[in-house]
Amino acid sequence: MRQPKPKRTVPESNQTAPDRMRGLLEEHLVWMQTQNFSEDTVTTRRSCIGYFLDWCRERSLDDPAEITRPVLERYQRSLFQYRKQNGQPLTFRTQNSRLRAVKGFFRWLVRQNRILHNPASELLLPRLENRLPKYILNAEEAERVIQQPDTTTAHGLRDRAILETFYSTGMRRMEVANLKLYDLDAERGTVMIRQGKGKKDRHIPIGERALAWIGKYVREARPALLTTAAEDGTVFLTNEGRPFHRVHLTSLVRSYLRRSKIGKMGGCHLFRHTVATLMLENGADIRVIQEMLGHAKLSTTELYTRVSINLLKQVYSATHPAAHLKPQGAPDADAQAELLATLAAEAVEEDE
Repeated sequence: MRQPKPKRTVPESNQTAPDRMRGLLEEHLVWMQTQNFSEDTVTTRRSCIGYFLDWCRERSLDDPAEITRPVLERYQRSLFQYRKQNGQPLTFRTQNSRLRAVKGFFRWLVRQNRILHNPASELLLPRLENRLPKYILNAEEAERVIQQPDTTTAHGLRDRAILETFYSTGMRRMEVANLKLYDLDAERGTVMIRQGKGKKDRHIPIGERALAWIGKYVREARPALLTTAAEDGTVFLTNEGRPFHRVHLTSLVRSYLRRSKIGKMGGCHLFRHTVATLMLENGADIRVIQEMLGHAKLSTTELYTRVSINLLKQVYSATHPAAHLKPQGAPDADAQAELLATLAAEAVEEDE
């Protein structure tokens, strides 16, 4: 099948009848913004529905009233049959996301009285598999990766601080990209994550070593990268002096993973999985890890349980390998062997 184009803008001269649904999409996105949906959610919704509208245009479907459940089922089959440039199919998670966005769009159309009934109301979404991460780093591999940047250069010092932040906190890539200088509290050893996933703030520990590298970067490298006129306090800056985009952070982490030659692939989320696994194997309570990573709930049936920052810091300091500047002693050999065996058993394919 034909690869959907990433850009779906249309010249004004062509925005006539065939673009009626695209105009409704723009209204839908404005409505989402007025309902305080996050910018990432709005962007994702635009992209997912845009693929559907491209598919409709190829079949001369330009009126939402023309869309029936059989039409949507044909679109669902096209997603299942689609092959990317590398020959791989879309994951069921991607298919589910695109269809879920379309269902939300038609639900909104009915509520706005733009159509009389919702053709997507009974559309069945593909089931999602609960898969464990394919790759997880052990402590030695994590150390090898974060030591790859050349810290004699401004860019290398910045990259080391970024890797230390990922490994120390398990933050999401957008949380690292949006991190501000005033969010860091070196005295208390904490970091404030503002407007994380679900627009939720959280207060979590950060290791002494990560703070030391961030401080060195801020003093010695960040001024050289700060070339923009407007200073908004963003901690990590690109070579052009701008905040990182999440894709750029992924590319950065992947480049150092390849350079480390540890034989494992991944991106920013690999450190997130690694933090959770290492802390859990070292005795951290799962509720502490849940709070640190900002998960809304432990499972679909278990309620979310918050813990205090004092308990969080205490358990973090006792269980995270990089929480202190100086090593706290070698791990027990039996415990280390058990951890490596557990990680090997969990090495299954990850559904990104």
